[in-house]
Amino acid sequence: MRQMRQKDNILGAGLRQVCLAVAAVAVIASGCGDSGSASGSRSGAVSRPGPGPGSGPGGAQPLQAPPARALDEYARELRASQAARVAAAKRWGLSAPPLPAPAPPSVKPGIETREGFEVTDGEGLPPVFTTVPTKDKVVFLTIDDGAEKDPALLRMMSELKIPYTAFLSDYLVKEDYGYFRKMQERGVTLNNHTLNHPYLPGLSYAEQRREICGMQDVIEKEYGTRPTVFRPPFGNYNRDTLRAAKSCGIKAVPLWNAEAFPDRMDWREWDRDLHPGDIILTHFRGREDWNGTMPDMIRHVMKVITAKGYAVARLEDYL
Repeated sequence: MRQMRQKDNILGAGLRQVCLAVAAVAVIASGCGDSGSASGSRSGAVSRPGPGPGSGPGGAQPLQAPPARALDEYARELRASQAARVAAAKRWGLSAPPLPAPAPPSVKPGIETREGFEVTDGEGLPPVFTTVPTKDKVVFLTIDDGAEKDPALLRMMSELKIPYTAFLSDYLVKEDYGYFRKMQERGVTLNNHTLNHPYLPGLSYAEQRREICGMQDVIEKEYGTRPTVFRPPFGNYNRDTLRAAKSCGIKAVPLWNAEAFPDRMDWREWDRDLHPGDIILTHFRGREDWNGTMPDMIRHVMKVITAKGYAVARLEDYL
């Protein structure tokens, strides 16, 4: 008899556990149903069991933050972000906000030297390219030298959330290292454009190395990083340039496929158009050098980029 009672107790305990598990699944299922019915429609209210013997302490419901609330909050944040982008675009004279770039690729594309840009015996040297191989409808904005130090550019790019890369020459940057420090604090990568912006093929290997490695030292001292990306002044280089760059820690030499001005675009390709992965060049310039300011230049180039359905992505995310 005692054995039979023990068996009954075990069976009873097992039944209670099964009942509790079924109840838990029902509660979870009711929470998942908050996001809508099977047809995708949402009702105005969700039926929940009221306080009773199965409720938590004080009759509290076991699930108080259904997934729908998180989704609603996410949607509100997206709407607020888009409204801010539209307002910023209007404030800076753009008819439409810049298109958001896709997420960076999980696997970086392989970069090779563009055909026709090779040097003799260049195997193992940093690749020289004008376009990053990608199917993403993105382009990359790069700004050279550092002559103009317009505070409005910093504000404009931050408010519009436009990524860009700077290639700096020390003879211009040293007038105000702090300006480019502010730029770096906003997420801009500061890369190498030599100490004095010379025509590199006219220099010896040792002189070229001094120009490139010297700028590496300056950027490391002033900004705490040693670049791996380098652009030769005027886009001119030879084998010694690439050898020297490699010896200084350079891994990539991006040139450009289009150049932006306040009133026009210059194109490398015959079709005078943008292509996925194109690198766009512009310069730190003001009214003394061209017909407009740096914000004028950004307005013009962004109108072209956005109208053609492209977004500006961060170059370093693809290298």
